[in-house]
Amino acid sequence: MRRVWRLCKRRYAASAFDGEGARRYGGRWNPPGVRAVYASETISLATLEALVHVDPADAPTDLVVIPVDIPDDLAVTHVTLRVLPRNWRSAPGPTRLQQVGVNWVRAGKTAVLSVPSVLVPQERNYLLNPEHPDFARIKRGRPQPFWIDQRLYG
Repeated sequence: MRRVWRLCKRRYAASAFDGEGARRYGGRWNPPGVRAVYASETISLATLEALVHVDPADAPTDLVVIPVDIPDDLAVTHVTLRVLPRNWRSAPGPTRLQQVGVNWVRAGKTAVLSVPSVLVPQERNYLLNPEHPDFARIKRGRPQPFWIDQRLYG
């Protein structure tokens, strides 16, 4: 079993796995219109991924972290560093990365896409496809209260 983590505001915990936020706004690995659920391999990476998108003046105080268990026998599509463009870590991300997510969803081969983190390329983030049949095999744990130390906001 591979455990990954989803960090979100408490009020979104019940809907944190519907992919609606990514569908509405898009992300580095998916354009608007494509459902995806973002998770990270560690709680600390999930924290960094959240911090990079938060204005310190708007720092959330109502966070939860949700464990997500991916069965070992569930196929995962992996994106390696060597197939990415040189500017893959730029902000905003190159649209070519969003095409990676679109191609993954359209191919429909796996419910999980493993990608390198822009912030820590040696670590992985995971996109989950809530519309894939195998998504039902991914087990979500109970949301746990989570606080980000205010010193991290600068």
